[in-house]
Amino acid sequence: MIKLFFKEYPLFVSFAAIGALFPLEHILSTTLSGNLIGFALLFAVIIYSSLNVAHHAEVLAHKYGEPYGTLILTIAAVLVEIVIIVIMMSHAHNPYLARDTIYSAIMLDINGLLGIAAIIGGIKYGEQKYNIDSTNSYMSMILISLGIAMVIPHFIAKEKIALYLDFTIVMFVLLYIIFTRVQLKEHRYFFEYQNDDINNHHEDTSHISGLYHAVILVLSIIMIGLLSEHLSVFMNNNLKELGLPLALGAFSVAVISASPELFTAIKAAANDNMQTVVNIAVGASLATVLLTIPAVLVVSKFIHMPIELGLSVIQGIMLGLTILAAIIHFNDGETNALEGFVHFVLFIVFFFLMFI
Repeated sequence: MIKLFFKEYPLFVSFAAIGALFPLEHILSTTLSGNLIGFALLFAVIIYSSLNVAHHAEVLAHKYGEPYGTLILTIAAVLVEIVIIVIMMSHAHNPYLARDTIYSAIMLDINGLLGIAAIIGGIKYGEQKYNIDSTNSYMSMILISLGIAMVIPHFIAKEKIALYLDFTIVMFVLLYIIFTRVQLKEHRYFFEYQNDDINNHHEDTSHISGLYHAVILVLSIIMIGLLSEHLSVFMNNNLKELGLPLALGAFSVAVISASPELFTAIKAAANDNMQTVVNIAVGASLATVLLTIPAVLVVSKFIHMPIELGLSVIQGIMLGLTILAAIIHFNDGETNALEGFVHFVLFIVFFFLMFI
């Protein structure tokens, strides 16, 4: 176990980066070039640490099987997202940061991640099959939860909005508990697909220490949180100095949190395992909504910071197009390169709209 720990290079790189930032952060943050260098280095280290999160989540997935594996990965990614959002909220004082990050994460997961994976898998295998019950379950929950948290608030009177948001916290925690119970117990088979080439090969995983990999995964998430506190300083300075949209900061948070999922999903698509891709991409979107929203609402109450979750018109239209395309594409239990390309085009449009 000790030998394994000394091979956890991302952890040691993270420790070194934090140690170096104490004397250098103030110096770097005084100039534009320093802010750019600081941001680039920290972003690289955080992505490196995120890949370590993906690695340990994959090992746990291999040990415990599906759908536990992708559930571990999506929860780990959402925890990274929550940590970064909370830290950046406390620094940037941007009431729209949580909303924009959740929106960016959904567009990145369903359109970017799933789109790229479907293109890669489609080019290699033609059509890739998965369990249609999983996508139906995910999409119905995403649609309802987005409506509750990010559409209905537009129609609630200002004097009642605090009560409604408290109600939303309770409802979302309840929804996530029920959905997770269904996913792991009563309807576990909804989130599995019996592919003989993949599922009939069983390995002895008794030598894998679940506790060790879980501890390293949690430590990696903590280190990402500490690094993100410094990252937020450089990011805010760069956005102000360069006149870039604040939504770009939210997108950066989404990229960091989704990076473990992205590499895992692409690997799964290349191995003709589209069920894992679906569980990761659509499951992560659901977890982002059901877990991130209650977390940031609770934090906003503690730090007495106003928060706005209602979608803008453009965001509502883009999410509507994304969900409509997903419902159409997810009605046959197969993906192909064309469907992947459609979602990827929506991702490109989303990215372009941030700058106009």
